[in-house]
Amino acid sequence: MDRHHINLRDYPTPYYIVYEERLRHNLDIITNVAAEAGVKIIMAFKANALWRTFGVMREYDVASTASSLNEMQLANEELGKLAHTYCPAYTSETIWRYLAGSSHITFNSVAQSLRFKPDVEQFNATGDHRVSCGLRINPMCSVIETDIYNPCCPGSRFGVTADELAELPDFIEGFHFHALCESSSHDLEKVITAVEEQFGKYLPLLKWINMGGGHLMTREGYDTRHLIKLLRGFKQRHPNLEIIMEPGSAFTWRTGDLIASVVDVVENSGIKTAIVDVSFACHMPDCLEMPYKPTITEALPKVVPNGKYNYRMGGNSCLSGDFVGDWSFDRPLKEGDRLTFEDMNHYTTVKTNMFNGIQHPAMLYVHRNGDVEVLREFTYADYKSRMS
Repeated sequence: MDRHHINLRDYPTPYYIVYEERLRHNLDIITNVAAEAGVKIIMAFKANALWRTFGVMREYDVASTASSLNEMQLANEELGKLAHTYCPAYTSETIWRYLAGSSHITFNSVAQSLRFKPDVEQFNATGDHRVSCGLRINPMCSVIETDIYNPCCPGSRFGVTADELAELPDFIEGFHFHALCESSSHDLEKVITAVEEQFGKYLPLLKWINMGGGHLMTREGYDTRHLIKLLRGFKQRHPNLEIIMEPGSAFTWRTGDLIASVVDVVENSGIKTAIVDVSFACHMPDCLEMPYKPTITEALPKVVPNGKYNYRMGGNSCLSGDFVGDWSFDRPLKEGDRLTFEDMNHYTTVKTNMFNGIQHPAMLYVHRNGDVEVLREFTYADYKSRMS
């Protein structure tokens, strides 16, 4: 399909659409923070793996994290870089593949690090690059309200607590902590304080510290000046440490939308539901998991209590809970109306599924010059190939 002649008004829904200009806006902010604070900021694939858009990332020399062999290989192939890898548990069957594709590897437990120490030493003695090893720590500082995204809640399987770390393994060169989720710099400040109080005696022995993700520095209102000051202060206190950050959402925050169409309107017990040709369960799963209600461009800014044109949005799957609401409109919705679910790139395209075999939205990309490119369209073959 000739990308120069795609008319979005005629292109069939549903489709995700990502904007190059918005990506560059976020990358400019992130690059500026990294330069002013003197830190390294890399991208988490768990929030964004649309590799056909990585041409822009390569222009900014973006590196990435990986939490699986697939993510690591994507970093190697599409960004041309070794990955900063963290996995909750490595195995004897996977560790050498991880070593071959990673510049840094973080272990989730002391036991895992000691188990694979001989493999690391052998690889570093014979491999074509050296891998720096780290240990994930857990400062047990909870600044996240939603438990499903809180890696510091009681009983967490992530990282070593201070009372568990009797002695630092001699080959560990870095610490990795992750305690944020779409959080502020002031939340990070609380976590840094907890890390220094609990693990401060080990910091002079290390070469790097990875402050994980959740730093939503591209969100409107985020205090980037405070973030830069905070990171500079940490660097002054610990000049031996390279500071690494690995936000996910920040790179693709508000860079893309999901365009859907109303296919029916039903009413039950006085509640009107507009059924759309997408599914919250399949295509916007965080709306049900967090949960949260996305902005719809065509809706009114606020819900009008008992408004005449109030609607829930119902997904086109057989899951009873596949709905979110409510929104108000200035007119009745009807079949064929197009709706724009905003900010549906980060943690959305990577988490989609084909439950019910519902048609997967196409992927479109708007280049800086306005050209629209179809990155991918999905067919029955894609659904069938995922099934045995």
